[in-house]
Amino acid sequence: MRQRALVTSMAAALLWFVLNEPAQGQRGQQVQLPDGNGKELVQTTCAKCHALNMITNSWGNTREGWQDLFSSMVELPKDQAAVMSQYLATNFPVKPAPEAVVIPGTANVSFKEWLVPTLGSRPHDPLAAADGSVWWTGQFASRLGRLDPKTGAMKEYPLKTPDSGPHGLVEDKAGNVWFTGINKNYIGKLDPKTGGVTEYPLPEGPRGPHTPIFDQKGTLWFTIQSGMVGRLVPQTGEMKVVATPSMNTYPYGIQVNSKGVPWYVDFRGNRVGSVDPVTMQIKEYTLPNPDARPRRIALTSDDMVWYTDYARGYLGRFDPVTGAVREWPSPGGRQSQPYGITVAGGAIWYSESAVRPNTLVRFEPGTEKFQTWIIPAGGGVVRNMMTTSTGNLVLAESGVNRVAVVEVRRN
Repeated sequence: MRQRALVTSMAAALLWFVLNEPAQGQRGQQVQLPDGNGKELVQTTCAKCHALNMITNSWGNTREGWQDLFSSMVELPKDQAAVMSQYLATNFPVKPAPEAVVIPGTANVSFKEWLVPTLGSRPHDPLAAADGSVWWTGQFASRLGRLDPKTGAMKEYPLKTPDSGPHGLVEDKAGNVWFTGINKNYIGKLDPKTGGVTEYPLPEGPRGPHTPIFDQKGTLWFTIQSGMVGRLVPQTGEMKVVATPSMNTYPYGIQVNSKGVPWYVDFRGNRVGSVDPVTMQIKEYTLPNPDARPRRIALTSDDMVWYTDYARGYLGRFDPVTGAVREWPSPGGRQSQPYGITVAGGAIWYSESAVRPNTLVRFEPGTEKFQTWIIPAGGGVVRNMMTTSTGNLVLAESGVNRVAVVEVRRN
């Protein structure tokens, strides 16, 4: 168990890799590794927690990079670590990847990163809680984690159902942490005071609860990767799910606007959608480019819908009143794969998940100017981020098993 804050050098920023995931909660099919000294060690060590396609589909790495990476997942004797890192570097060397583009600007930030206690848990979504703590979902370890950023103290909460695959999480007004059990098809509630977990199973049929969010009345809304949106009333446990009007959709990120209307993005199509909070009728809006694949969503105070277009490398804005869409190429280019997004201080913040290393991007809507920073530990795919009550950011760095706080300094 390691609990240590990491402020890494630029060299360490290269030590990461991108994990391809065909669908959330599905770890893919096993593959055949090349022969060589270390093959059996890699198979027996890595395949305990994930499919080997996460290695074969990665961007590759140097010997030092591979060792730094798998050391965040599992502890090995020095001799075994040396064999495994050499095998991986020989057979899966660094591949060409989009380079991180650093754009200077007027904003100042500082990063602080922590390696989470359970190696290989792959933190997925972060939560900035009201008490100042930072939570994460340990998707591969079936547990939630809590960090006190002031002291660095961490605590993990095992879930009662093994292999739950906790994905998204959100806090209610009483301090309970709600999460989606994407592998076992339920919505969960963790009481941090007792560690007790209450599970609310989805109805028969829908599969893959994804991202949760509370509205102003305390109703929990969530996306479902099998083409649905759900609603749970915590006071009664009543749950209802509805299918999207279009077929073969993948509702992904979701937020609630100032009027209590949930908005989501469809990662399988060029669509955004809104849900009537009373009738649950869904209205879909088609984005102009048929290749658009919005993945995460953020709403500004004027209820404008901002999204990261993962497939095309764009930041987009949809006006719910006029239907107008504007888009800006992300600094890292078409293959940068913009992902996690949030709003802080009137600016749009998001991550580029495919550039090497990952970047944190700031976009100022008034001036339409970008500013970018290298994520020190590399990011390893920042799938989501959230703004704290003080205007800072919290990130989960899945591939490098870390959570981070980004302090945004005001000029």
